[in-house]
Amino acid sequence: MKFFWTFFWTFLLAQMATYVIGSMQGISYQFSTGALLGVVMTVFIIIIANLLPNEPVKHH
Repeated sequence: MKFFWTFFWTFLLAQMATYVIGSMQGISYQFSTGALLGVVMTVFIIIIANLLPNEPVKHH
């Protein structure tokens, strides 16, 4: 379920960013660009989350 919610919110934020940045540059909105960006960002977030350790840091 965590993968679904990660994809859901990343997809929405990528679509929003694509729309806003495109509007600022004066180009038309491209759904496919936002969708591709959302998928790539989701994979990147999941990889980073799996690489980070979950154990507490021991005191030196």
